[in-house]
Amino acid sequence: MPTFTYTARDASGAATQGTLEAPSRRDVLRRLQARGLQPVQVNEDGNGHARKSAAPARRTPAAAASPSAKAASAANKKPQTRNAKPGGGAAPAALASLTRRERIPAFESLADLIRSGMSAGEAVRLLALRLQHPKLRALFADLWSRLGEGQSLSAALAAHPQVFDPQSINLIAAGEATGNLREVLERLISHLQEQKELRAKIATAMAYPVFICLLATGVILFFLFFLLPRLQTLLGSLGGKLPLATQLLVSGSQFLIHYGIFILAGLATAAFFAWRWRRTEAGRRESDALLLRAPVIKGYAARNTVLNFAQTLAVLLENGITTADALRLTERTVTNLAIRERLHDATDRVLEGESLSTALGRTEVFPALILDRLSVAEQTGNLAPGLRDIARTCRAEMEKWLQTFMRTISGGVLVVAFSFVAFLAYAIVSAVFQVSSSLRF
Repeated sequence: MPTFTYTARDASGAATQGTLEAPSRRDVLRRLQARGLQPVQVNEDGNGHARKSAAPARRTPAAAASPSAKAASAANKKPQTRNAKPGGGAAPAALASLTRRERIPAFESLADLIRSGMSAGEAVRLLALRLQHPKLRALFADLWSRLGEGQSLSAALAAHPQVFDPQSINLIAAGEATGNLREVLERLISHLQEQKELRAKIATAMAYPVFICLLATGVILFFLFFLLPRLQTLLGSLGGKLPLATQLLVSGSQFLIHYGIFILAGLATAAFFAWRWRRTEAGRRESDALLLRAPVIKGYAARNTVLNFAQTLAVLLENGITTADALRLTERTVTNLAIRERLHDATDRVLEGESLSTALGRTEVFPALILDRLSVAEQTGNLAPGLRDIARTCRAEMEKWLQTFMRTISGGVLVVAFSFVAFLAYAIVSAVFQVSSSLRF
């Protein structure tokens, strides 16, 4: 069996050397990573040819000073499709069905083992063998296969862009470069959980108004399509002139019965073409710009952008990403293209020497008070803590705004629904009274 000499680094960055007997270089890499070591160089005795590992855990001092540069290259690598098989193997169907939903459980599983003192490589190997969730087991099996080939954890994660976004990959790479992977994972999990909780609160707040709208729509359609035609037949057989309200209601009902299918088809066609148009770059840019001119939507978009910007930038800066790379990564997380373009211009101004608070002020998205607090944080050299405080404030304000908005929407929907139902009741009752009064016994 061939003998290999190796140079590797442990979790603290200390170099260690030794020899191993193994069938192949890949087996050497697997064994080293199972011990919590990251290979720097592996040589097979007898051929005299040094072959470097593809994923050294520690950079030179110059590279360690800017981990985000290496992180960006890892995140931008073109993923290769493969099916890893450690032990049992990764099912191709499970890998293909992976989504962003698996991101937080994957990070939490990894962080739990690393927090207990296990190395990242050994944690990935153990999760690939022990996890019961089929998707997560397939994911970690593929990650373990890539680690066994000498890739870093961030490079292995970059092979699954449908699960791990560039921001998360860059943070993991920074944690590998600085030796603070556990702290980075905990901060990243906290950040992702906060975003998930906010989305859940928005969905919960929207549930009641949506339910009221659906209920009111169902009641109205039931009156128009079922009760009213039967009542019209009854009133017509009795004779007499119908009141104006009832005539309007009957005319509307007849119109919907005869032309409702065409209206529905037209709306569906318009919605389809609008959806196709928005999927184009020009359509999305124009529609996002239109949304910013809508009073209520503009307020939500601005608040959500400020909150997301402060949270994301704080996490990136706290974990060693340079300001330039952190700003570029943060602007990519903004979903509204119109706001993203403004943030892109602001980042360009910052790179040209302008202060961050001044550049963001030109976007007309950030409130003056937030910009003042950001300016103070810049001047005192506490940008990341200042952004964290701003994010907490924005989160509290966002939750209050959502509660107020949803209460207003709920009240408005109830008023409209009850008003229409009251009109229906008035039209029907007045018709019954008018027809009955015209009868002669």
